[in-house]
Amino acid sequence: MEISTSTRASDAEREEVARTLTRHMADGRLDLAEYDQRVAQVYAAVTRGDLARVQSDLPTVTMLSKERGPAPRSTRSRFPIWQRIEGSAWLGVSVLVLVIWGAISLGVGEFTYPWPVWVIGPWGAVLLFRAATGFESGHCFGKAG
Repeated sequence: MEISTSTRASDAEREEVARTLTRHMADGRLDLAEYDQRVAQVYAAVTRGDLARVQSDLPTVTMLSKERGPAPRSTRSRFPIWQRIEGSAWLGVSVLVLVIWGAISLGVGEFTYPWPVWVIGPWGAVLLFRAATGFESGHCFGKAG
């Protein structure tokens, strides 16, 4: 059963056409003034036919997908968010203790005992072990069902 163009348009359909027009403007098919005019027509549209007329001279969404090529790959990181947060904290604290050690050494006039190694080293080793083995995520030894 085909829905006729005289069927009333929904708000969701208007939003979809407005998003499509935004994409056409981003791709350079519409300038800002024409985009603004067409979006005003979209929100004033009563029927699906009115919506179709607003974008009748533009390519369809399926044609746009073919033009763009394959979808971009996911930028998902290998490390979970909690490991990235812990790594950032480790890096921040490492820089802080190195700055403190450097200031003390500068104040004394010679290199002092390298105590930051006892803060940076063990903590970094634990983080590295957990990231390399997946120890806390349960992927390390496999789970018995």
